[in-house]
Amino acid sequence: MNNELIGSELTRAMIAWGYEQIWCAVDDDSDEQAMRDHCGNDFTACIVSCDDQYFYCDQGTPWTCAVPIKIMAVKQEEVDMPTQCIS
Repeated sequence: MNNELIGSELTRAMIAWGYEQIWCAVDDDSDEQAMRDHCGNDFTACIVSCDDQYFYCDQGTPWTCAVPIKIMAVKQEEVDMPTQCIS
């Protein structure tokens, strides 16, 4: 049996353990839809709390689903950019 927490359940557990700001892909339908819609940062939010029904972002917006994601800065070596573009 696999007891690994994923998706919104992981976010709920992280908040219960004291995490205060969790970047998440958010949606009001499903975790799967949240992951499809977060490309381009259109549907991401910094989740700061939850209750039995909703996750709340730092702007106070309620969301039904919140999947934790990693947001990291892009490094130059990760970008296929000609060196002459760098000044």
